[in-house]
Amino acid sequence: MTDKKTAAPREGSLDAPTRHPVPWQTDEFYDEAAFDKEFKRQAEVCNSCRRCFNLCDSFPTLFDAVDESENFSVDDLTKDDIQDTVDGCTLCDMCFLTKCPYVPPHEFNIDFPHLMLRHRAIQHKQGKTKFADKQLVKTDRNGTLARPLAVVINWATDKSHKRVRTLINTLGDIHPDADLPRFNTRTLTSRAKQPREINRDAPAFGTRKIAVYATCFGEYNKPEFGEATLAVLAKNGIDPKVVYPGCCGMPELEQGNLDKVAANARKVAKALRPLVDQGYTIMGLVPSCSLMLKFEWPLLLPDDEDIAVLAKAVMDFDQLLVDVAKTEGLAEGLKPVKGGVTLHLSCHSRAQNIGQKSAELLRMIPNTEITVIERCSGHGGTFGIKKDNHDKALKVGKPVFRKALDAHSAFITSTCPLSCEHIKTGINSLQADAAPEKTWHPIEIFAMAYGL
Repeated sequence: MTDKKTAAPREGSLDAPTRHPVPWQTDEFYDEAAFDKEFKRQAEVCNSCRRCFNLCDSFPTLFDAVDESENFSVDDLTKDDIQDTVDGCTLCDMCFLTKCPYVPPHEFNIDFPHLMLRHRAIQHKQGKTKFADKQLVKTDRNGTLARPLAVVINWATDKSHKRVRTLINTLGDIHPDADLPRFNTRTLTSRAKQPREINRDAPAFGTRKIAVYATCFGEYNKPEFGEATLAVLAKNGIDPKVVYPGCCGMPELEQGNLDKVAANARKVAKALRPLVDQGYTIMGLVPSCSLMLKFEWPLLLPDDEDIAVLAKAVMDFDQLLVDVAKTEGLAEGLKPVKGGVTLHLSCHSRAQNIGQKSAELLRMIPNTEITVIERCSGHGGTFGIKKDNHDKALKVGKPVFRKALDAHSAFITSTCPLSCEHIKTGINSLQADAAPEKTWHPIEIFAMAYGL
Protein backbone atom coordinates (compact mmCIF):
# COMPACT_ATOMS: atom_id res chain seq x y z
CA MET A 1 0.00 0.00 0.00
CA THR A 2 1.43 3.38 -1.02
CA ASP A 3 2.08 5.92 1.73
CA LYS A 4 0.14 9.12 1.02
CA LYS A 5 3.18 11.20 1.98
CA THR A 6 5.35 9.58 -0.71
CA ALA A 7 2.71 9.04 -3.39
CA ALA A 8 3.53 10.34 -6.87
CA PRO A 9 1.43 13.15 -8.35
CA ARG A 10 -1.87 11.86 -9.70
CA GLU A 11 -3.47 12.79 -12.99
CA GLY A 12 -6.82 14.53 -12.79
CA SER A 13 -8.94 15.92 -10.00
CA LEU A 14 -9.23 13.00 -7.60
CA ASP A 15 -9.50 15.20 -4.53
CA ALA A 16 -12.12 17.78 -3.66
CA PRO A 17 -11.35 21.18 -5.23
CA THR A 18 -9.89 23.71 -2.86
CA ARG A 19 -8.95 27.34 -3.28
CA HIS A 20 -6.03 29.42 -2.11
CA PRO A 21 -6.55 32.85 -0.52
CA VAL A 22 -6.36 35.68 -3.05
CA PRO A 23 -3.10 37.64 -2.40
CA TRP A 24 -4.67 40.93 -3.48
CA GLN A 25 -2.86 42.96 -0.82
CA THR A 26 0.60 42.19 -2.27
CA ASP A 27 2.48 44.23 -4.86
CA GLU A 28 3.14 41.17 -7.03
CA PHE A 29 -0.60 40.61 -7.48
CA TYR A 30 -0.78 43.86 -9.50
CA ASP A 31 2.49 43.35 -11.37
CA GLU A 32 1.63 43.05 -15.08
CA ALA A 33 4.71 41.00 -15.97
CA ALA A 34 3.99 38.54 -13.16
CA PHE A 35 0.36 38.29 -14.26
CA ASP A 36 1.35 37.74 -17.90
CA LYS A 37 3.66 34.90 -16.88
CA GLU A 38 0.98 33.26 -14.73
CA PHE A 39 -1.71 33.73 -17.39
CA LYS A 40 0.41 31.96 -20.00
CA ARG A 41 1.30 29.19 -17.55
CA GLN A 42 -2.38 28.46 -16.87
CA ALA A 43 -3.38 29.05 -20.51
CA GLU A 44 -0.85 26.40 -21.60
CA VAL A 45 -2.60 23.83 -19.42
CA CYS A 46 -6.06 24.93 -20.59
CA ASN A 47 -5.01 24.88 -24.24
CA SER A 48 -3.62 21.36 -23.98
CA CYS A 49 -6.80 20.09 -22.31
CA ARG A 50 -9.74 22.07 -23.77
CA ARG A 51 -12.42 20.30 -21.72
CA CYS A 52 -13.90 23.73 -20.95
CA PHE A 53 -14.43 24.75 -24.60
CA ASN A 54 -18.25 24.90 -24.32
CA LEU A 55 -18.69 26.65 -20.98
CA CYS A 56 -18.50 30.32 -21.94
CA ASP A 57 -17.00 32.68 -24.51
CA SER A 58 -13.62 32.97 -22.75
CA PHE A 59 -12.27 29.56 -23.66
CA PRO A 60 -13.17 29.49 -27.37
CA THR A 61 -11.68 32.99 -27.59
CA LEU A 62 -8.47 31.80 -25.96
CA PHE A 63 -8.20 28.63 -28.04
CA ASP A 64 -8.94 30.45 -31.30
CA ALA A 65 -6.23 32.99 -30.49
CA VAL A 66 -3.71 30.19 -29.96
CA ASP A 67 -4.79 28.34 -33.10
CA GLU A 68 -4.51 31.49 -35.19
CA SER A 69 -1.11 32.53 -33.79
CA GLU A 70 2.09 32.17 -35.79
CA ASN A 71 3.49 29.31 -33.73
CA PHE A 72 0.23 27.90 -32.35
CA SER A 73 1.55 28.78 -28.92
CA VAL A 74 0.35 30.67 -25.84
CA ASP A 75 3.64 32.56 -25.97
CA ASP A 76 2.28 34.33 -29.05
CA LEU A 77 -0.80 35.67 -27.23
CA THR A 78 -1.06 39.45 -27.35
CA LYS A 79 -2.48 41.81 -24.73
CA ASP A 80 -5.60 42.08 -26.89
CA ASP A 81 -5.96 38.29 -26.91
CA ILE A 82 -5.75 38.23 -23.11
CA GLN A 83 -8.19 41.13 -22.81
CA ASP A 84 -10.71 39.39 -25.06
CA THR A 85 -10.41 36.24 -22.98
CA VAL A 86 -10.99 38.15 -19.74
CA ASP A 87 -13.94 40.03 -21.23
CA GLY A 88 -15.78 36.76 -21.87
CA CYS A 89 -15.65 35.65 -18.21
CA THR A 90 -18.66 36.17 -15.92
CA LEU A 91 -16.87 34.71 -12.85
CA CYS A 92 -19.44 31.90 -12.83
CA ASP A 93 -16.83 29.45 -11.41
CA MET A 94 -18.14 26.53 -13.45
CA CYS A 95 -14.78 25.82 -15.08
CA PHE A 96 -13.18 25.54 -11.64
CA LEU A 97 -15.91 23.41 -10.11
CA THR A 98 -17.30 21.24 -12.88
CA LYS A 99 -14.76 20.85 -15.69
CA CYS A 100 -11.14 21.41 -14.77
CA PRO A 101 -9.22 18.34 -13.55
CA TYR A 102 -6.21 20.47 -12.60
CA VAL A 103 -7.56 22.73 -9.85
CA PRO A 104 -5.88 22.74 -6.42
CA PRO A 105 -4.79 20.52 -4.75
CA HIS A 106 -3.48 19.30 -8.14
CA GLU A 107 0.08 20.49 -8.69
CA PHE A 108 -0.91 22.42 -11.85
CA ASN A 109 -2.85 24.78 -9.55
CA ILE A 110 -5.35 26.08 -12.13
CA ASP A 111 -7.88 28.68 -10.98
CA PHE A 112 -9.06 30.42 -14.12
CA PRO A 113 -11.81 32.60 -12.54
CA HIS A 114 -9.42 34.08 -9.99
CA LEU A 115 -6.90 34.63 -12.77
CA MET A 116 -9.55 36.69 -14.59
CA LEU A 117 -10.27 38.50 -11.32
CA ARG A 118 -6.59 39.38 -10.99
CA HIS A 119 -6.53 40.94 -14.48
CA ARG A 120 -9.59 43.04 -13.66
CA ALA A 121 -8.05 44.10 -10.35
CA ILE A 122 -4.93 45.26 -12.19
CA GLN A 123 -7.04 47.24 -14.65
CA HIS A 124 -9.10 48.76 -11.86
CA LYS A 125 -5.95 49.77 -9.99
CA GLN A 126 -4.72 51.45 -13.19
CA GLY A 127 -7.96 53.43 -13.51
CA LYS A 128 -9.14 51.60 -16.64
CA THR A 129 -12.64 50.76 -15.36
CA LYS A 130 -15.15 52.80 -17.33
CA PHE A 131 -17.06 55.53 -15.52
CA ALA A 132 -20.45 54.11 -16.53
CA ASP A 133 -19.45 50.64 -15.30
CA LYS A 134 -18.43 52.03 -11.92
CA GLN A 135 -21.79 53.75 -11.53
CA LEU A 136 -23.79 50.63 -12.41
CA VAL A 137 -22.38 48.63 -9.49
CA LYS A 138 -23.08 51.21 -6.77
CA THR A 139 -26.14 49.21 -5.79
CA ASP A 140 -26.82 50.76 -2.38
CA ARG A 141 -26.49 54.31 -3.68
CA ASN A 142 -28.54 53.59 -6.79
CA GLY A 143 -31.25 51.79 -4.83
CA THR A 144 -31.53 54.54 -2.26
CA LEU A 145 -31.74 57.29 -4.89
CA ALA A 146 -34.13 55.36 -7.13
CA ARG A 147 -36.62 54.41 -4.44
CA PRO A 148 -38.60 57.70 -4.31
CA LEU A 149 -38.62 57.84 -8.14
CA ALA A 150 -39.12 54.15 -8.81
CA VAL A 151 -42.25 54.57 -10.94
CA VAL A 152 -40.59 57.12 -13.21
CA ILE A 153 -37.30 55.20 -13.44
CA ASN A 154 -39.05 51.92 -14.25
CA TRP A 155 -41.01 53.68 -17.00
CA ALA A 156 -37.85 55.25 -18.42
CA THR A 157 -35.83 52.02 -18.45
CA ASP A 158 -38.56 49.98 -20.11
CA LYS A 159 -37.49 48.85 -23.58
CA SER A 160 -40.78 49.98 -25.09
CA HIS A 161 -39.99 53.65 -24.36
CA LYS A 162 -37.30 53.84 -27.02
CA ARG A 163 -36.40 57.53 -26.95
CA VAL A 164 -35.65 57.70 -23.24
CA ARG A 165 -34.16 54.22 -23.18
CA THR A 166 -31.82 55.13 -26.06
CA LEU A 167 -30.38 57.93 -23.94
CA ILE A 168 -29.94 55.55 -21.00
CA ASN A 169 -28.31 52.97 -23.26
CA THR A 170 -25.83 55.56 -24.53
CA LEU A 171 -24.93 56.87 -21.08
CA GLY A 172 -24.69 53.42 -19.49
CA ASP A 173 -23.23 51.49 -22.45
CA ILE A 174 -26.28 49.19 -22.23
CA HIS A 175 -27.63 46.98 -24.99
CA PRO A 176 -31.05 48.12 -26.28
CA ASP A 177 -32.52 44.59 -26.03
CA ALA A 178 -31.43 44.02 -22.43
CA ASP A 179 -34.09 44.01 -19.73
CA LEU A 180 -33.01 46.21 -16.81
CA PRO A 181 -33.87 45.47 -13.18
CA ARG A 182 -36.83 47.42 -11.84
CA PHE A 183 -36.76 49.40 -8.62
CA ASN A 184 -39.31 49.41 -5.82
CA THR A 185 -40.66 52.22 -3.68
CA ARG A 186 -40.65 50.10 -0.50
CA THR A 187 -37.64 48.13 0.65
CA LEU A 188 -37.77 44.62 2.03
CA THR A 189 -36.58 45.78 5.46
CA SER A 190 -39.48 48.23 5.66
CA ARG A 191 -42.01 45.64 4.48
CA ALA A 192 -40.70 43.12 7.00
CA LYS A 193 -41.85 45.37 9.85
CA GLN A 194 -45.44 44.34 9.17
CA PRO A 195 -46.56 41.76 11.76
CA ARG A 196 -46.78 38.16 10.54
CA GLU A 197 -48.87 35.34 11.94
CA ILE A 198 -46.52 32.53 12.95
CA ASN A 199 -47.85 28.99 12.59
CA ARG A 200 -47.44 27.58 16.08
CA ASP A 201 -48.58 24.14 14.92
CA ALA A 202 -45.72 23.76 12.42
CA PRO A 203 -43.11 21.10 13.23
CA ALA A 204 -40.32 23.70 13.14
CA PHE A 205 -42.02 26.16 15.50
CA GLY A 206 -39.53 27.43 18.07
CA THR A 207 -36.62 25.41 16.70
CA ARG A 208 -34.83 27.93 14.47
CA LYS A 209 -33.36 31.41 14.76
CA ILE A 210 -33.12 32.85 11.26
CA ALA A 211 -31.86 36.22 10.04
CA VAL A 212 -32.73 36.85 6.38
CA TYR A 213 -29.99 38.78 4.60
CA ALA A 214 -32.07 40.86 2.20
CA THR A 215 -29.31 41.42 -0.42
CA CYS A 216 -29.32 44.58 -2.52
CA PHE A 217 -31.61 42.99 -5.12
CA GLY A 218 -34.11 41.86 -2.51
CA GLU A 219 -33.93 45.17 -0.72
CA TYR A 220 -34.32 47.58 -3.63
CA ASN A 221 -35.35 45.72 -6.78
CA LYS A 222 -37.61 42.80 -6.01
CA PRO A 223 -38.66 42.70 -2.35
CA GLU A 224 -41.61 40.50 -3.36
CA PHE A 225 -39.52 37.33 -3.24
CA GLY A 226 -38.25 38.41 0.17
CA GLU A 227 -41.85 38.75 1.33
CA ALA A 228 -42.62 35.30 -0.08
CA THR A 229 -39.68 33.95 1.93
CA LEU A 230 -41.01 35.51 5.12
CA ALA A 231 -44.46 34.07 4.44
CA VAL A 232 -43.08 30.56 3.87
CA LEU A 233 -40.98 30.75 7.03
CA ALA A 234 -43.97 31.98 9.05
CA LYS A 235 -46.09 29.14 7.66
CA ASN A 236 -43.39 26.80 8.97
CA GLY A 237 -43.33 28.32 12.44
CA ILE A 238 -40.26 30.52 12.00
CA ASP A 239 -40.29 34.23 12.81
CA PRO A 240 -37.14 35.60 11.16
CA LYS A 241 -35.33 38.89 11.46
CA VAL A 242 -34.61 40.75 8.21
CA VAL A 243 -31.21 42.42 8.03
CA TYR A 244 -29.41 44.46 5.42
CA PRO A 245 -26.18 46.17 6.55
CA GLY A 246 -25.08 46.62 2.93
CA CYS A 247 -24.26 44.96 -0.39
CA CYS A 248 -22.06 41.85 -0.44
CA GLY A 249 -19.83 43.44 -3.08
CA MET A 250 -20.32 40.91 -5.86
CA PRO A 251 -20.89 43.68 -8.48
CA GLU A 252 -17.62 45.31 -7.39
CA LEU A 253 -15.86 41.93 -7.49
CA GLU A 254 -16.79 41.58 -11.16
CA GLN A 255 -14.89 44.81 -11.84
CA GLY A 256 -11.87 43.91 -9.71
CA ASN A 257 -12.47 46.61 -7.10
CA LEU A 258 -11.16 44.43 -4.28
CA ASP A 259 -10.65 47.30 -1.84
CA LYS A 260 -14.39 48.05 -2.01
CA VAL A 261 -15.33 44.38 -1.74
CA ALA A 262 -13.15 44.01 1.36
CA ALA A 263 -14.63 47.15 2.91
CA ASN A 264 -18.18 45.84 2.36
CA ALA A 265 -17.18 42.44 3.72
CA ARG A 266 -15.78 43.90 6.95
CA LYS A 267 -18.81 46.15 7.42
CA VAL A 268 -21.46 43.48 6.83
CA ALA A 269 -19.62 40.75 8.76
CA LYS A 270 -19.19 43.05 11.76
CA ALA A 271 -22.91 43.89 11.70
CA LEU A 272 -24.00 40.24 11.41
CA ARG A 273 -21.52 38.72 13.86
CA PRO A 274 -23.64 39.48 16.97
CA LEU A 275 -26.57 37.58 15.43
CA VAL A 276 -24.36 34.59 14.68
CA ASP A 277 -23.08 34.67 18.26
CA GLN A 278 -26.72 34.54 19.39
CA GLY A 279 -27.27 31.36 17.40
CA TYR A 280 -28.85 32.80 14.26
CA THR A 281 -28.42 31.21 10.84
CA ILE A 282 -27.96 33.84 8.13
CA MET A 283 -30.24 33.06 5.19
CA GLY A 284 -29.20 34.46 1.80
CA LEU A 285 -31.93 35.24 -0.72
CA VAL A 286 -29.67 35.39 -3.79
CA PRO A 287 -27.06 32.66 -4.44
CA SER A 288 -24.38 35.11 -5.62
CA CYS A 289 -24.58 36.88 -2.28
CA SER A 290 -24.50 33.65 -0.28
CA LEU A 291 -21.46 32.60 -2.32
CA MET A 292 -19.70 35.84 -1.41
CA LEU A 293 -20.33 35.41 2.31
CA LYS A 294 -19.45 31.72 2.36
CA PHE A 295 -16.45 31.57 0.04
CA GLU A 296 -15.18 34.76 -1.61
CA TRP A 297 -14.91 36.89 1.53
CA PRO A 298 -12.85 34.28 3.43
CA LEU A 299 -10.50 34.02 0.43
CA LEU A 300 -10.02 37.78 0.33
CA LEU A 301 -9.74 38.28 4.10
CA PRO A 302 -8.64 34.92 5.55
CA ASP A 303 -7.51 36.43 8.87
CA ASP A 304 -10.77 38.28 9.65
CA GLU A 305 -12.49 36.45 12.51
CA ASP A 306 -15.92 38.00 11.90
CA ILE A 307 -15.87 36.79 8.29
CA ALA A 308 -14.68 33.31 9.24
CA VAL A 309 -17.44 32.92 11.84
CA LEU A 310 -20.10 34.34 9.52
CA ALA A 311 -19.13 32.06 6.61
CA LYS A 312 -19.98 28.97 8.67
CA ALA A 313 -23.41 30.36 9.59
CA VAL A 314 -24.69 31.18 6.08
CA MET A 315 -27.22 29.04 4.22
CA ASP A 316 -28.88 29.69 0.89
CA PHE A 317 -32.68 30.08 1.02
CA ASP A 318 -33.37 26.66 -0.55
CA GLN A 319 -30.59 24.96 1.39
CA LEU A 320 -32.14 26.11 4.66
CA LEU A 321 -35.73 25.16 3.80
CA VAL A 322 -34.68 21.70 2.61
CA ASP A 323 -32.82 21.30 5.91
CA VAL A 324 -35.98 22.28 7.80
CA ALA A 325 -37.96 19.74 5.77
CA LYS A 326 -35.48 16.96 6.53
CA THR A 327 -34.88 17.85 10.17
CA GLU A 328 -38.17 19.08 11.63
CA GLY A 329 -40.56 18.61 8.72
CA LEU A 330 -42.58 21.12 6.72
CA ALA A 331 -46.00 22.45 7.59
CA GLU A 332 -48.91 20.80 5.79
CA GLY A 333 -50.86 22.56 3.06
CA LEU A 334 -48.77 22.33 -0.12
CA LYS A 335 -50.95 21.98 -3.21
CA PRO A 336 -50.07 21.27 -6.87
CA VAL A 337 -48.90 24.08 -9.14
CA LYS A 338 -50.77 23.64 -12.41
CA GLY A 339 -48.88 23.85 -15.68
CA GLY A 340 -45.51 22.74 -14.36
CA VAL A 341 -42.35 24.62 -13.44
CA THR A 342 -39.08 25.00 -15.34
CA LEU A 343 -36.29 25.61 -12.81
CA HIS A 344 -32.91 26.99 -13.81
CA LEU A 345 -30.13 26.31 -11.29
CA SER A 346 -27.78 29.28 -11.53
CA CYS A 347 -24.01 28.91 -11.61
CA HIS A 348 -23.62 30.54 -8.22
CA SER A 349 -26.08 28.04 -6.74
CA ARG A 350 -24.05 25.19 -8.17
CA ALA A 351 -20.76 26.80 -7.09
CA GLN A 352 -21.75 26.42 -3.44
CA ASN A 353 -21.58 22.60 -3.70
CA ILE A 354 -24.87 22.12 -1.88
CA GLY A 355 -26.65 20.06 -4.52
CA GLN A 356 -29.88 20.85 -6.36
CA LYS A 357 -31.61 22.34 -3.33
CA SER A 358 -34.23 24.38 -5.20
CA ALA A 359 -35.13 21.27 -7.21
CA GLU A 360 -35.44 19.29 -3.98
CA LEU A 361 -37.62 22.02 -2.54
CA LEU A 362 -39.98 22.32 -5.50
CA ARG A 363 -40.31 18.54 -5.77
CA MET A 364 -41.92 18.59 -2.35
CA ILE A 365 -44.92 20.23 -4.02
CA PRO A 366 -47.32 17.37 -4.81
CA ASN A 367 -48.29 16.43 -8.38
CA THR A 368 -46.22 19.19 -9.98
CA GLU A 369 -43.95 18.59 -12.95
CA ILE A 370 -40.49 20.09 -12.42
CA THR A 371 -38.06 20.50 -15.32
CA VAL A 372 -34.51 21.25 -14.14
CA ILE A 373 -31.91 23.07 -16.24
CA GLU A 374 -28.37 22.94 -14.86
CA ARG A 375 -26.36 25.10 -17.22
CA CYS A 376 -25.08 28.69 -17.36
CA SER A 377 -27.66 31.21 -18.58
CA GLY A 378 -24.86 33.48 -19.81
CA HIS A 379 -25.90 36.51 -17.78
CA GLY A 380 -23.55 37.08 -14.84
CA GLY A 381 -24.43 40.22 -12.85
CA THR A 382 -24.14 43.28 -15.09
CA PHE A 383 -22.46 41.24 -17.86
CA GLY A 384 -25.56 40.45 -19.89
CA ILE A 385 -26.94 43.98 -20.05
CA LYS A 386 -23.78 45.55 -21.48
CA LYS A 387 -23.71 46.54 -25.14
CA ASP A 388 -20.49 44.59 -25.78
CA ASN A 389 -21.66 41.46 -23.97
CA HIS A 390 -25.39 40.99 -24.55
CA ASP A 391 -25.02 38.95 -27.74
CA LYS A 392 -22.34 36.79 -26.07
CA ALA A 393 -24.68 36.24 -23.12
CA LEU A 394 -27.47 35.14 -25.45
CA LYS A 395 -25.10 32.77 -27.27
CA VAL A 396 -23.88 31.13 -24.07
CA GLY A 397 -27.43 30.85 -22.70
CA LYS A 398 -29.02 29.44 -25.87
CA PRO A 399 -29.08 25.80 -24.65
CA VAL A 400 -30.93 27.00 -21.53
CA PHE A 401 -33.43 29.00 -23.58
CA ARG A 402 -34.09 26.07 -25.91
CA LYS A 403 -34.72 23.63 -23.08
CA ALA A 404 -37.00 26.11 -21.30
CA LEU A 405 -38.89 26.70 -24.55
CA ASP A 406 -39.28 22.97 -25.18
CA ALA A 407 -40.60 22.36 -21.64
CA HIS A 408 -43.71 24.53 -22.22
CA SER A 409 -44.05 25.09 -18.46
CA ALA A 410 -46.50 27.62 -17.11
CA PHE A 411 -43.83 28.97 -14.75
CA ILE A 412 -40.17 29.78 -15.38
CA THR A 413 -37.93 30.30 -12.39
CA SER A 414 -34.24 30.61 -11.60
CA THR A 415 -32.37 30.67 -8.34
CA CYS A 416 -30.78 33.88 -9.69
CA PRO A 417 -33.38 36.64 -10.30
CA LEU A 418 -31.18 38.38 -12.89
CA SER A 419 -30.69 35.14 -14.82
CA CYS A 420 -34.44 34.60 -14.75
CA GLU A 421 -35.13 37.82 -16.64
CA HIS A 422 -32.29 37.04 -19.04
CA ILE A 423 -33.81 33.61 -19.74
CA LYS A 424 -37.12 35.28 -20.53
CA THR A 425 -35.33 37.61 -22.97
CA GLY A 426 -33.49 34.65 -24.49
CA ILE A 427 -36.64 32.58 -25.02
CA ASN A 428 -38.30 35.50 -26.76
CA SER A 429 -35.21 35.92 -28.96
CA LEU A 430 -35.74 32.35 -30.21
CA GLN A 431 -39.51 32.63 -30.55
CA ALA A 432 -41.22 35.98 -30.17
CA ASP A 433 -43.38 36.30 -27.04
CA ALA A 434 -42.97 32.59 -26.23
CA ALA A 435 -41.88 33.21 -22.63
CA PRO A 436 -44.40 33.71 -19.83
CA GLU A 437 -45.08 37.37 -19.11
CA LYS A 438 -43.66 37.04 -15.60
CA THR A 439 -40.72 35.08 -14.20
CA TRP A 440 -40.44 33.85 -10.64
CA HIS A 441 -38.07 33.16 -7.79
CA PRO A 442 -38.34 29.51 -6.58
CA ILE A 443 -39.52 30.66 -3.16
CA GLU A 444 -42.42 32.49 -4.83
CA ILE A 445 -43.48 29.22 -6.46
CA PHE A 446 -43.27 27.48 -3.10
CA ALA A 447 -45.31 30.23 -1.45
CA MET A 448 -47.88 29.88 -4.24
CA ALA A 449 -48.15 26.16 -3.50
CA TYR A 450 -48.95 27.04 0.10
CA GLY A 451 -51.60 29.50 -1.10
CA LEU A 452 -49.73 32.43 0.43
